[in-house]
Amino acid sequence: MKISLVDEMRAIDKKATEEFGIPELLLMENAGHQAAEATENFLGGVHGKTICVLAGTGNNGGDAFVAARHLSNHGAKVKVFMAGNPAHLTRSAAVNRDIVGRMGIEVKLLEGERSLDKLRVFLKRFADGILDGILGTGVKGAPRKDIADLIRVVNESGKPVVSIDVPSGIEADTGEAPGEAVRADLTISLGLPKIGHFFCPGAECTGKLLVDDIGIPSQLLEAEELKQELIDDALAETLFSPRPMDVHKGSCGRVLVVAGSRGMTGAAALASRAVLRSGAGISTLAVAESLHDIMEGKLTEVMTQPIPEVASGVLGGDRAMGSLLQLVESHDVVLLGPGLGRRDETGNLVRHLLANINKPVILDADAIYAYRKHPELLAECKKPPILTPHLGEMAALLDISVPELRSSLLPMVREAAREYQSVFVVKSECTIVVYPDGEAFFTTKGNPGMATAGCGDVLAGTIAGLVCQTEEGLAPLAGVYLHGLAGDLAYEEKGEGLIASDVLEKLPEARRGIRSLGMQKQEPQESP
Repeated sequence: MKISLVDEMRAIDKKATEEFGIPELLLMENAGHQAAEATENFLGGVHGKTICVLAGTGNNGGDAFVAARHLSNHGAKVKVFMAGNPAHLTRSAAVNRDIVGRMGIEVKLLEGERSLDKLRVFLKRFADGILDGILGTGVKGAPRKDIADLIRVVNESGKPVVSIDVPSGIEADTGEAPGEAVRADLTISLGLPKIGHFFCPGAECTGKLLVDDIGIPSQLLEAEELKQELIDDALAETLFSPRPMDVHKGSCGRVLVVAGSRGMTGAAALASRAVLRSGAGISTLAVAESLHDIMEGKLTEVMTQPIPEVASGVLGGDRAMGSLLQLVESHDVVLLGPGLGRRDETGNLVRHLLANINKPVILDADAIYAYRKHPELLAECKKPPILTPHLGEMAALLDISVPELRSSLLPMVREAAREYQSVFVVKSECTIVVYPDGEAFFTTKGNPGMATAGCGDVLAGTIAGLVCQTEEGLAPLAGVYLHGLAGDLAYEEKGEGLIASDVLEKLPEARRGIRSLGMQKQEPQESP
């Protein structure tokens, strides 16, 4: 499923109206009808229940007026509170406001503190649920005071809230909340999901997300010019192909992992084991020679290779470079960075090594740190590297603060991917994968329990392990999905107490689950 920016969705609506001849009133009718249905399903029916509908003056408010009509027709006791100047109603919203009035549904204009007090009492004593149609997707910046006060009353009511398109107060393109924002339990997005549904605080305010096409032609919602997409179940099934019968360990991928330093051997172990748990045939860990015996005892299936060091547990220098380049020749993929350390000698080694590798390379953690003052060197690599930074590492690479990065995450990562000719897998509450051509993919898997040390090492190893098992360029998408699904399986058992090795051990189960979905579709059907 595609994801739209605000301007893109506005253009889609315009094309639906002007090129396909779908009246704006019909789109509003469909939107309001679906909002009413979502509210009814969420509340377990609305017959005999009291529903508070909050409408603004834009088309979002028009959707709310339509929803009020349908809720009333289904037996709800509906009361509409309108925020804003009625003279500013859009034409379609005014049409539906008038219809609601003719039906005898009460519409109260919110003016001043007294009207808010009446709303507060109504919500506390009578309302069973709230439908939020105050602000639409086009709003940017903090809501003005009267709207902010209204949103505060909604949030303080403690009543179930369904929002239309985006929770009021959330910026649809970023997920930012510059001021007060509705905390919805359910949001129904119209046409396509919006970026603000996936990044906090928008993600948290959205609650459960539903998406409805509201009758917009599918060719508009699936257009190639939409450069954002969800890594959902449907896409994931296309990323993993069944193994042929003549498969062997060599054909599944030989992965070289250069990782670990004194005190950080766990990162190396997690990453190199994740390579195998994701299905690769061979995982070789190259580690500083003084740490080799530790890693050899820690790992069974992973092969280990001691590398000359410049200090105890520290990789660097020409001898290490020569040994690693020799190892690269016998491997298909290279993963650099987990727990590798941040000494200058190590950073120099990473940069020189990458400049001489003509194979797929994944850079994680300390390998990304090696480029913090030299990001332009990434564009000189023989193959576009895959970087897996968390927000702090991404901000450091761009020499900005994390808040600055968050305020414009997708555009900044897009620009970095283009400028540095690299694939970025940026880890956050919603991990995104961004390619040099601007294509961006948003994960649908993962959970707060995965905010624990080592999960990033598992992700890097998972992506590296999938490079030879997926079509060219698709390993980041497959890895992010598989890792997130494994995390969700671990979360079911461990909750917030899960650790990275729990995610690691769930990788095979997660992959089996994806494979079983594909096999179900391929099962032969009985003849009638």
